[in-house]
Amino acid sequence: MAGTCVVGLQWGDEAKGKIVDLIGDEFDMVVRYNGGANAGHTVVVEGKTFKLSLLPTGVIRPSVTSVIGNGVVVYPPRFLEEVDSLLKGGVDVSKRLVLSDHAHVIFPYHMEEERLAESGGGEGKIGTTGRGIGPCYQDKVGRRFAIRVGELLRPDHLRERLRQVVPFKNRLMTAFADGAAGAKVFDPAAIADEYLKYAERIRPYVTDTARLLHDSVKAGKRVLFEAAQGSLLDVDHGTYPFVTSSSSLPSGMWSGSGLPAKNVTRIIGVVKAYTTRVGRGPFPTELDDGIDGTGERIRKVGKEYGTVTGRPRRTGWFDALAVRYTAALAGADEITLMLLDVLSGLPELKLCVGYEVDGERRDHFTSDAHILERCKPVYETLPGWTEDITGARKLTDLPAAARKYIDRVSEMVGLPVSVVSVGPGREQTIRVR
Repeated sequence: MAGTCVVGLQWGDEAKGKIVDLIGDEFDMVVRYNGGANAGHTVVVEGKTFKLSLLPTGVIRPSVTSVIGNGVVVYPPRFLEEVDSLLKGGVDVSKRLVLSDHAHVIFPYHMEEERLAESGGGEGKIGTTGRGIGPCYQDKVGRRFAIRVGELLRPDHLRERLRQVVPFKNRLMTAFADGAAGAKVFDPAAIADEYLKYAERIRPYVTDTARLLHDSVKAGKRVLFEAAQGSLLDVDHGTYPFVTSSSSLPSGMWSGSGLPAKNVTRIIGVVKAYTTRVGRGPFPTELDDGIDGTGERIRKVGKEYGTVTGRPRRTGWFDALAVRYTAALAGADEITLMLLDVLSGLPELKLCVGYEVDGERRDHFTSDAHILERCKPVYETLPGWTEDITGARKLTDLPAAARKYIDRVSEMVGLPVSVVSVGPGREQTIRVR
């Protein structure tokens, strides 16, 4: 089997969803293996816009079976909300969406736990989405208080587990609040009643997805893996502690799906033509230049607001050192350059080709947040272009300056550019390779 993985090489929001959608019809299955409902992606199909955060992007394709693997953490109301939203848009996924019985479940107390952890000031805040992702992963690793999707389907067992877990969580959050922010107190019976209702609707989707994937591979099925978040947010290799709680690199595929990595022969790295970041953490190329500056212009033209949170994204120039670092970690074979059209109209463009740290030149990226926050970008300046490129369908349709920019990004990262995106629609795509 020639499996493929699509992975973002920056701090997320690279438009991975468009690439998954573009190549989705080449596969029989698409697998989401990490993260939760904090991974927003938008797909535009025939004028219809679908905003998803938990379901795989490939779910839009009628011929593809979509898999939510064991490495994902699931908030049942969001799962059902997205299924219902797709149905209203004419997409029925009831026969081609499956959910791992080993995926872990997010409960209301996880969200409250995160709210309290983020309510303090200063260094304690990471800048999370507030969806309870981190606390759920903490419970998963801690083992004592985690509950998996399969357990929702056993009512008596679920009630007993919640009677054990919720009192501890109430004590924990009361201690977190320390009389200042005020903490919610949860009733285990009420949560059980609520989640058992979700369970009945979710039941038809639940299965042993690891077994399904192994059987599918033996049958010759083609599998596409879809990473959530970006590689710079990987819990092990990202800009720790300002990262997500899961392995967002392709290395998370094996543990997050149960399918060995040897089944993947192509890894597509997705990058924006510039850089964005949501939440706290170092960002060397950030354009924090006010409401009339280039950073704000990129934000407005690129509609850089979180799909999940609606928060304005921080914007900056393309960081070649960061992408070269993540491309190596991901084992990327190629990169796709997204949202190139957003840069149209800028008189000049800058690429970060190095850093200065304490007066010394550095030509490699560091994921150590304490060092990275002291890094000053060393830029190379390229000419911009004024033409509207949203109608370009091949490389020769692009102005010379745009082609030069693509070539320089490819050269700095050390990988070929296989796709250039010049708009959100499927047709607004230049296939270079």
